[in-house]
Amino acid sequence: MSEHPFAGVELGGTKCVCTLAHSPEEIIRQETVPTTVPDETLGAIESLLSEWSKDGIAALGINSFGPVDLQMESPTFGYITKTTKPHWSNTDVAKRLANAAGTSVAFDTDVNGAARAEMRWGSGRGFNDFAYITVGTGIGVGLITNGFPTRGFGHSELGHVRPVRLPGDDWPGACTFHGDCVEGLASGTALKARLQSRHVGDIAEDDPVWESVVSALAQLCHTLVCVACPERIAIGGGVMDRQPHLLP
Repeated sequence: MSEHPFAGVELGGTKCVCTLAHSPEEIIRQETVPTTVPDETLGAIESLLSEWSKDGIAALGINSFGPVDLQMESPTFGYITKTTKPHWSNTDVAKRLANAAGTSVAFDTDVNGAARAEMRWGSGRGFNDFAYITVGTGIGVGLITNGFPTRGFGHSELGHVRPVRLPGDDWPGACTFHGDCVEGLASGTALKARLQSRHVGDIAEDDPVWESVVSALAQLCHTLVCVACPERIAIGGGVMDRQPHLLP
């Protein structure tokens, strides 16, 4: 093991968490940066990494919201590609942050990073086939099959699966690409759009709005089971953390 610590950056839709550590039990520094526009957010992260690199960084790992380019031979490897997050499409993340850290970089989606962490330290231990769903600003799935994240021409984007709608529910959804996909119906962004003047924190547990959220998420789990047969599915993210009554 290197005598230098590792740096990790998680880019989320609302905030970015930057960590300098030898292990989860030995964290040296951890800072949170708001996710605003690319130059502001990445500039703040670059400043942190440049400061940390003065004492040496063994390697940098980045997990980012997406979609992202994971093809290492691609000229846009490490970019956020066409995303629903305003201003972030076609943003170079990996090369820019690696230059600031002065070290090698590994790059993947935020949900794949979370899934692999769960498999090493959390609810996914002991499994080779595992899925982690995050329900926050958007909805993403980290899908691990036979011990590796799924790959093809890109990474999976299961948050954009279109579920069957509940009878009588004709709200068009909030996804700027697909309208009423799972993300467009059940994400934090979708909830804010649907509730309009009402605040999510003021919504009762038996409010009908939760039926649409639960239906979309249950169908996402159903799709995962039918397609990939994960041995376990974990669900997290800001919406689920604040609304634990949805899990049962």
